[in-house]
Amino acid sequence: MTAGSPQRAGAEGFTAPDRVNQRRYEALRAFFVDGLTHAEAGGRFGYTRWAMVNLVREYRAGRLELFAPPRKPGPPPGVTPAKDRARARVIELRRQGLSTYEISARLATQGTPLNRTSVGEILTEEGFGRLLRTPDAHASTAPATPGRDTHLPRTAPLDFATWPERLDTDRAGLLLLIPDLIALDVAALIAKAGYPGTRVVPATSWLLSLLALKLTRTRRVSHVDDLLLTDPAAALLAGLGTLPKKSALTDYSYRTSHDNQRAFLAALDTKMIAGGLATRDEAIFDLDFHAIMAWGTDPALEKHYVPTRSQRSRSVLTFFAQDTGTHNLVYANADLSKATQNREVIAFCDHWKTASGNDPHMLVMDQKVTTQPVLAELDARGVKFLTPRMRSPALLRHINTLKPADYKTITLDRSGRYNRPRVHESTVQLSNYPATLRQFIVTGLGRDAPTVIITNDTDTNAKQLITRYAHRMTIEQRLAEIIRAFHADALSSTVNLNVDLDITLCVLAQALIAALRTRLPGYATVTPDTVQRRFLETPGQITTTTDTITVRLNRRAYSPVLRQANLPNTTVPWWGNRTLHYEFA
Repeated sequence: MTAGSPQRAGAEGFTAPDRVNQRRYEALRAFFVDGLTHAEAGGRFGYTRWAMVNLVREYRAGRLELFAPPRKPGPPPGVTPAKDRARARVIELRRQGLSTYEISARLATQGTPLNRTSVGEILTEEGFGRLLRTPDAHASTAPATPGRDTHLPRTAPLDFATWPERLDTDRAGLLLLIPDLIALDVAALIAKAGYPGTRVVPATSWLLSLLALKLTRTRRVSHVDDLLLTDPAAALLAGLGTLPKKSALTDYSYRTSHDNQRAFLAALDTKMIAGGLATRDEAIFDLDFHAIMAWGTDPALEKHYVPTRSQRSRSVLTFFAQDTGTHNLVYANADLSKATQNREVIAFCDHWKTASGNDPHMLVMDQKVTTQPVLAELDARGVKFLTPRMRSPALLRHINTLKPADYKTITLDRSGRYNRPRVHESTVQLSNYPATLRQFIVTGLGRDAPTVIITNDTDTNAKQLITRYAHRMTIEQRLAEIIRAFHADALSSTVNLNVDLDITLCVLAQALIAALRTRLPGYATVTPDTVQRRFLETPGQITTTTDTITVRLNRRAYSPVLRQANLPNTTVPWWGNRTLHYEFA
């Protein structure tokens, strides 16, 4: 092949580069790889000898960046393409006197959607102040532009005499959860828990309004104006003509007490056991803490380690319990402090005994969940536990003295690379625990250091116990799914009581999603956000007659799954005992 072949065209991009960094790279390559002198390499690419000497010095010192560092796909940090595209239009609309709510709604219809938070940021960056309305406000009265500057209907119970015969909605799929709400008898659970109602809105409608925000992935209660205030499916779910506004929802959450949450979860767990969403006989639970970071400077909040920030910060400590048989959450509590967190395992045992009639069979937890004296209390109650032990210097010295012959290899009942760990079993006495415990020193579970596990279970063999502990990672996975799907980390207040209700609703929302998954062929193990995205956010139409409400779901890629699903006709008490019926486009 000759040098003039078309395949060789474009070589000047390497022999005479016009970009600065590429020219520097080629000059340095000629010096380091081709062995040219400073003068020869510099002369080839247009540098003087001393410029080349300085270039080599800067490169060796690590101060020369020739290539952009690798990063995740998408716009670089600090770049906001959506805001930049809409910036000129936002400025134009503000000069017409529109509010952030109205601008956001207008942009959504013009192909450049932008939420009101981003609209507000643009207006602040451009020097616009708050929009002051005169007594003769010219705000839009269209229901499609919700917010402070519009005249919205007041919250009221659902009146089918004035309810339109046919309505379009973007979230018709939200009503797929009605049969599961009825199966759990949520209205009776709310009444049993003693949640307060108001003169206009009953307690069931308050809780279902807040639940609708969870199920539709609305990040904060304050975002109800943007997403759900005029959506008929969300209002219908709650049995209201219009959902309450953000201030009303927030105020209501403060009216609930910790006793309401505990009574509700106890009644919910009883229903979950009866419905197969939790197991009564096995009664093995994974326990864990999770710190929800607070935005604010409330001095009443304690500092806890927040994994997402890798630091200690003011946060609300929450406690979760997951049933290992079904992988469903059965308990949550945000009414915790450092003084009480060690005894939360005892509080959970009391809760489960109230819900099922018996103490849990076994608790699998992290070493920081509780203390040795509390473990002794669990043993006295007949509750088995499985927990790691802190690797003290003395314990590490003991581990280092063990020989390969002291370990035996077991095969765990799980797939993956780390299913053949090596285990050394012994009996130990702890300083603050009155009896002896079984101790397992395990290598080959995917960690650099050996894992040390202690338990008071003297009957179960080592293979079953190690397998059970290895499966404990599922609670961390479930917590991550809940945080992603139900925005459990979106703490908009530093009041613990609000968070306590919020995570209780997370447990209910997760139970509803789990119940729906069992009725969707092939979706028994998918994450909650997958169900939300593929099914609950399906648009459609709502048609109302004298005794029936028909939900017609639009055709989507996953419609065949819904056609095969078990979607029974259901009588809804808070709809005046009207029947819910599903159809498909």
